[in-house]
Order: sequence, then structure tokens, then C-alpha cells
Amino acid sequence: MHLSTPAFAHGTPIPPRFAFARPHPTEHMELSSNVSPALDWTDVPEGTRSFVLTCHDPDVPSRADDVNKADRRVPADLARIAFFHWVLLDIAGDVRALPEGQGSTGITPRGKPGPETQDGGRHGINDFTAWFTGDKDMEGAYFGYDGPCPPFNDTLLHHYWFTLYALDVPRCPIEGTADARQVLAAIRPHILAQATLMGTYSLAPDVG
Repeated sequence: MHLSTPAFAHGTPIPPRFAFARPHPTEHMELSSNVSPALDWTDVPEGTRSFVLTCHDPDVPSRADDVNKADRRVPADLARIAFFHWVLLDIAGDVRALPEGQGSTGITPRGKPGPETQDGGRHGINDFTAWFTGDKDMEGAYFGYDGPCPPFNDTLLHHYWFTLYALDVPRCPIEGTADARQVLAAIRPHILAQATLMGTYSLAPDVG
């Protein structure tokens, strides 16, 4: 399979409108448009009955001690972990594209509703759910897409991997509210093919 977007070329910067936060000249960063990019795919294997889509950043700091602190930088050699920004289940097997805004058209404090989508699919929860735990204004279940928001003081460029999985089943074999890790474990025996698309993003003016 081949996965692409009109929003950016593979391996190039993601435009800020598709991010959760964008650079600000005096305040380091500000909230952005948080629109999910349009996606399309080709060369789907025979026997595909549905798709699952994820987006993750493998470059998230494993410790938050220095994150978004104006008087220090997050070192590039700090151990990194994955952070999932989107998990979309039960995309019909005859679909070959998602329109811009399918997963998000803005920031919703406490998270967008889910898991059901308007076209019969389902959203899993993304990792903003855990990130905002304990925040009285933002805590909630974050379904759908929430875009890049790397630390503004990170010295490492972040990479965002969109991955599409073609499955041999019409519905992801998982029930209830699920995160990306649970979904990926459930679909592992049913993957016929997968395709990836990567974009980069940074809020630090000297990284990129």
C-alpha cells in the first residue's frame, strides 16, 4: 500500500494548522487549528475488509522534568517514548481516502466525543487522555485526532508517523473504549499490509 496527503510530503514539516500548538514569538507557543490532514491510499491488498489508522510520535521525552521550562532545554539524548495522537477503527474496506477534518477541526477541552464516528467507524482514545489527567480544565477522554504539541524547549525534532493497516476482518475485534496499544494488539493477527507517512514538527525556533 501507499499512504499520502496533500498537506505535506513524506519526511517534511507538518504545517502548523494541523498541529495542537504552534510557535508564538513571545509566549513560546499557542494553541493552533488542530485540523486532521486529508489522507489517501492506493495499492490495497486483495481481501481487505477494513482499515485501522494510527498517528504516533516516537520522540516524546520519557521524563517531564524539563518539559516546557523556559530556563532549560530537553536534551536530545534523553530516552524517548511513543505518544499516540490518533487511532481510527473500522474504516470500511472500500474507502480510499479521508477528508481533511475527519478526525478533528479544532481543540475540544476535555476531549471530543466518541467512540462512534459519523460514518460508522470508531475512534480510540489518544494519549492526550493521560497527558491531561489531573488538569481541572482539560482532563477527559480524548477521542479522534489531536495534533503535534512537542515541548517548546526540546532540542530534538519530532517525527509523526501516520500508519494505515489493511485488515482481513470487517470490524476491529475490540469493544468499548480502547487506546492505540490495545487496538494494535487486537489487530495483529489480521493485518494484510500496512503503509506509513511521516511528517516532522517542532516548536523550538532553532530545531528543524
